[in-house]
Amino acid sequence: MFRGVATFNLDAKGRMAIPAKFRKHLDVCCEGRLVVTIDHSDHCLQLYPMPEWEQVEQKLIALPSLNPQVRRLKRMLLGNATECEMDGNGRILLPAKLREFAGLDKSMVMSGQGNKFELWNEQTWNEHMDEYLEEKFDENLTAELESLSI
Repeated sequence: MFRGVATFNLDAKGRMAIPAKFRKHLDVCCEGRLVVTIDHSDHCLQLYPMPEWEQVEQKLIALPSLNPQVRRLKRMLLGNATECEMDGNGRILLPAKLREFAGLDKSMVMSGQGNKFELWNEQTWNEHMDEYLEEKFDENLTAELESLSI
């Protein structure tokens, strides 16, 4: 289970060092094998341990390709999916095209999302967090959110 936020810098080659608090778990759950792809609704990246990605991939493949929205989603997520493997120093290389999509140039944020991570440009992340904190979250909750007891 991945939770919490870590802030760090990309190196000059576009590599990110997986924070130590996540590294051990990734070694165990996927032997450091990961998949990175774009997010379909925000300018950030999604980073999955390989077993989690394989589940997502199978669900996407099973969707009917005659639906234009499904084709678009497959092109975005599957078409941009890139396998990455942690090196001996716990780093992965993020492809230039994906870094460009998410605006990752130096300072970035890695946010645990349970079964995956989101990778954000730090400034964009902070702007989104400020917006979220200003919104009245309790208004117009969906049934799924209303059922949560936190």
